[in-house]
Amino acid sequence: RSRGLGDVYKRQVLKNANLIDGVSDQPREGATIIIDNGKIADVMSGGSVSGEFIIDCQGGWLLPGLWDAHVHLSPFFDTPDDPIERAILYGHNAMLALSEGGITGLRVVGIDQWLDVVWKNAFASGKYLGPRILAGGHFITTTAGHAITHPAAKEVDGPVEFARAIREEIKHGVDHIKLNLTGGIMGADWDRHWHNFLLEEEMEEAFRISRQRDIKIVAHAANPKAVKDAVIAGAHSIEHGYIMDEEGVQMMSERGTYFVPTLCISHLTPKQVTNKWEHEYLELAKIPDRLVGRADDAMPQHREWFQAALRSNLKMAVGSDIGPLKDGALLEMGLWVRDGATPMQAIHGATRIAAEVSGVGTQFGTVEFGKIADLIVLADNPLDDINNIRSLQMVFKEGVLVVDKR
Repeated sequence: RSRGLGDVYKRQVLKNANLIDGVSDQPREGATIIIDNGKIADVMSGGSVSGEFIIDCQGGWLLPGLWDAHVHLSPFFDTPDDPIERAILYGHNAMLALSEGGITGLRVVGIDQWLDVVWKNAFASGKYLGPRILAGGHFITTTAGHAITHPAAKEVDGPVEFARAIREEIKHGVDHIKLNLTGGIMGADWDRHWHNFLLEEEMEEAFRISRQRDIKIVAHAANPKAVKDAVIAGAHSIEHGYIMDEEGVQMMSERGTYFVPTLCISHLTPKQVTNKWEHEYLELAKIPDRLVGRADDAMPQHREWFQAALRSNLKMAVGSDIGPLKDGALLEMGLWVRDGATPMQAIHGATRIAAEVSGVGTQFGTVEFGKIADLIVLADNPLDDINNIRSLQMVFKEGVLVVDKR
């Protein structure tokens, strides 16, 4: 059952909740959350309250809505050739992320025809029910760069072309710029993650234009040199970091650079899956054997540097880089815990820190006074088992109950 976004109540009360607020490392029992005009007006412990719309959470677990901070909106490896089919598929995939996964926010880091801007505006209009989108438009790479067979790729060469490409993305309304500085795991035979792609002058111009226009750079950087070059240049976030070094981790820590590790890319293979949800993903994804081998080879170092980032307390956000989007962030959170994070660290990575890296941390990502009330309620405790994040009961968007599975 769902209520339309137009059905806004002046004052709403969610009571009898076990609260994980995205800030504290300790949950709060018996919490009451007051929502007024779509924002959190108070967070209380118990108490007698009244409102136009009262929901008894009956001991359910109330969290900020989840975010996936590295997505492309496409659900599987096979993307339709027809752009209209892609547009519909992307929007439907995003809608299911909210209604089935409790994903209330997405940071898109590569899509064709600025369809993320289209769906961002469609969902913001209230005519369609879906998550909030921070749009990245195309990802910018070089000729013979990473993932050039994907329709999201924009191949450019030389400083002038990089400047023009970034300006074009800005003109179409993106929130950030995605630069592919290296190769990756999922790519052609010559597209390897230890290869750096940009010339020094291309890198300098890309970051110069972005600073001039005050837009953040999302850096696909998968080896130590690329990571350090990106941090020095002022990247807002490092994506993947399959191979890093201690110097690079230290630099990220000192400069406050965000890290989005995307463990799903190297960890979800037939040799590595451990539960039914991971098996189901592999059945849908049908990853080619040559890419499975590349993922298996890359996993040990990827895990090593994820764990180093944990020890260094880097600002790490959950981003899956896979689809369907209703499962991506949930699978990624499970992999975080498997690789040594606590369930609470995974939750913070998918709420507060993911909202921060998306540029909207002042409005979303925690259950605090003044924040917009994008919330979820779970039946079971995700701190006991991170896979309980799947026990979704309710989703609220701006305080409105839009998904009710009770």
